[in-house]
Amino acid sequence: MLRGIRTATSNWFGRVITGIILGLIAISFAIWGIGDIFRGFGQSTVASIGRSEITIEQFRTTYNERLQQLARQIGRPVTPDQANALGLPRQLLGQMLAEYALDEDARRMGLRLSDADIARKIMADPTFRGANGQFDRGRFDMIIRQAGYSEARFVTEQRKLLLRREVAETLAGSIAVPQTTVAVQYRFANEQRSIDYVVFDASQAGDIPEPSADELTRYFNDRKSVFRAPEYRTLDVFVLSPDDSARVAAVSDDEARKAYADRRSRYVTPERREVQQIPFPTIEEARAAAQKITAGSTFEQIAAERSLKDTDINLGMVTKAGMLDAAVADAAFKLPAGQVSEPVQGRFGSVLVRAVKIEPEKVQPFEEVADTLKREIATERAKTDITDQHNKIEDERGAGHPLAEILQKLGHAPTRIGAVDRSGRGPDGQPVKGLPASPDLVARAFGSDVGVENDVVRLPGGGYAWIEVMAVTPSRERTLDEVKDRVVQRWRDDEIAKRIKVKADAFADKLKNTGFAEAAASAGARQQSTWGLKRGQTNAAVPAKIVDEVFRTAKDGIGNVEGDQPTTRFVFRVTDVTVPTLDPASDDSKRVSELVRTSLFEEVLGQYAAYLQGELGMQVNERALNQILTGTTN
Repeated sequence: MLRGIRTATSNWFGRVITGIILGLIAISFAIWGIGDIFRGFGQSTVASIGRSEITIEQFRTTYNERLQQLARQIGRPVTPDQANALGLPRQLLGQMLAEYALDEDARRMGLRLSDADIARKIMADPTFRGANGQFDRGRFDMIIRQAGYSEARFVTEQRKLLLRREVAETLAGSIAVPQTTVAVQYRFANEQRSIDYVVFDASQAGDIPEPSADELTRYFNDRKSVFRAPEYRTLDVFVLSPDDSARVAAVSDDEARKAYADRRSRYVTPERREVQQIPFPTIEEARAAAQKITAGSTFEQIAAERSLKDTDINLGMVTKAGMLDAAVADAAFKLPAGQVSEPVQGRFGSVLVRAVKIEPEKVQPFEEVADTLKREIATERAKTDITDQHNKIEDERGAGHPLAEILQKLGHAPTRIGAVDRSGRGPDGQPVKGLPASPDLVARAFGSDVGVENDVVRLPGGGYAWIEVMAVTPSRERTLDEVKDRVVQRWRDDEIAKRIKVKADAFADKLKNTGFAEAAASAGARQQSTWGLKRGQTNAAVPAKIVDEVFRTAKDGIGNVEGDQPTTRFVFRVTDVTVPTLDPASDDSKRVSELVRTSLFEEVLGQYAAYLQGELGMQVNERALNQILTGTTN
């Protein structure tokens, strides 16, 4: 299993995806691994378990949201082909079915959460706290809106999530973690290796003459499929988006300033004070102490008389809202720095209070937040406008009017996409500009045809897109003249790869009976060394692919591996292996233990989900799933 994970993480995309899907593996395997559950049924349903159904729209929305989240994490779009190749759609469906199974189980057991319980949980979430440390309604609305949730949907999802946690924690919350497992995982993550190595690249390949016309023709004919042109489609696309820059420009400074005043708490860091207090059993004792201070005693002397240390009287740097006793807070935040209050009768007794240090309130100026605020206002306004526009367009389409006619009537015009392939790229191999960030849109286009009316695509984060296929350019074999430069470069790269492999093989052979430095000098190669290599990590000189092979090679063993490109090759010898020692009481041990516990928890939960599958009955509509992912029903 560990070796398989290393293989999956040998490139940037695999590393990101693996990190995301590992948490789903136990649940998904448990669901997909039992029986043949694929059979067709209701056209609007992707899957069902018990009385719960996952509709096409629910799955499509969740799938698009996950791909958008992933794209934000890795800083680039994820194409449908990439997602399918990594099994993300079925991983997601497996997770959704496991969640629905837990929902069904909670319902069978009669578990309930009141609206008041949900409200308390949401208000206690640190994510929704403002600068004053309290629940901020404006921040809550902004965050859930950016995540694509309405308030009602968010509350519903939180209710389900909390009930699932109750079931899961009851089932597997007290799992004990074997220390041997922790030690193995710790070693796997922290073992270090050192290597001596040389790199063979194009500089060692020598002069490579230009290929003859016959050579190039034979090379091209043997690899025509590599240079084949994909199918392209010409599309008309119309998008309604709350992120439209024109909407932002329409928000005036006066409107933004009014919103700034209404939402002032979001831009204010409240005043903080270092507060000390001395408690007294009665108000009379507090008054007597206050008189002593007036007569010349210090605050510290009064505290010492009552056997109180500094840690007993110091409340730290606090905001007024952060103090439990409102009466004490009022007194502390009226004092000048260094002054002692009159006796205060608080909720928990009588006290004297002193403000030691004061940090004034800080306000983020309007100019710093104006652009963000205008975007928020524009987005809020756009929600209503977009819904109205969507309804008008769909009503007109329902009456049989073509999209182009409807858009012209409403004063809009579609964007013409001249040519796009299934991966969202144009003939130049680059991502096509003008397409909204929705993997579902291109899949819909390639599942449709010229003249076919397509369903509107709901975009992640709000908004809608309509597409029409205007023309289809079939996939075809390119001629040699069209791709001659590419063919020549690929032929040259292959020649380089052949030559450096011969040199690398000879060098690796020589290492069996010769020292590394001597062999490198004989081959005219530069010996290099690196140390501290860990699994899944790289340094500036050694790619992840090579590190992976280093950890497959025993100490003093020799490796001969192609680099990130076929035109480079690494030959190395493992010179040292450092096995880490685990201290069971260390923070590292606790961290690894928690990771192992989470893994075991998910495995148990996956087994329980499999049990519920058989208990409740589950079906998956393969036809509907293919329609969502590829636009076809095959």
